[in-house]
Amino acid sequence: MPTLVHLFDWPDRVVVGTVGRPGSRTFYLQARTGSRITSVALEKEWSAVLAEKIDEILDQLMVEEDNRFSVPAQAPVELRDDAPLDLPIEEDFRLGSMRLSWDATTAQIVVEAFPVVEVESEEEAEALEGTEPEEALVVRMPVGTARAFAQRTRRVVQAGRPTCPRCGQPVDPDGHDCPADGDR
Repeated sequence: MPTLVHLFDWPDRVVVGTVGRPGSRTFYLQARTGSRITSVALEKEWSAVLAEKIDEILDQLMVEEDNRFSVPAQAPVELRDDAPLDLPIEEDFRLGSMRLSWDATTAQIVVEAFPVVEVESEEEAEALEGTEPEEALVVRMPVGTARAFAQRTRRVVQAGRPTCPRCGQPVDPDGHDCPADGDR
């Protein structure tokens, strides 16, 4: 069966956002063109790494001598997006793997997201090796949009529960059992 590809080439909007309260938030990578929306559930850590890697690619492009593209160090103000996720939020799939690349022919960052594959045995996993995924999200972002995406994603990730200054773990509204207290 061919892969169902949700392709967003020059999307109207691409963001990471959340649903729920800090400590029980669900993160989504969401792309929209017109009224067509694709939402992929992902872990907070995936969101943070995605923002970091996009910035790394853009920062590297800024210092390359033969780079002919103008890459902003900061997101252009007009591209800042603090709006909530687009509704309705319907999970198309849960992220299992991701690829990130630079397309110099179009001057775009390319994000490819693939669903998690549930397997019950090692034999089943081996049989699936090399097969095409059932579904994929492919988002192609120009450099300014990519920089704004990364900056917003970092803000969303950081908007969660505060961290304990002693152990670095998240603190719930009612506190937490700090492992550092056992060191006393």
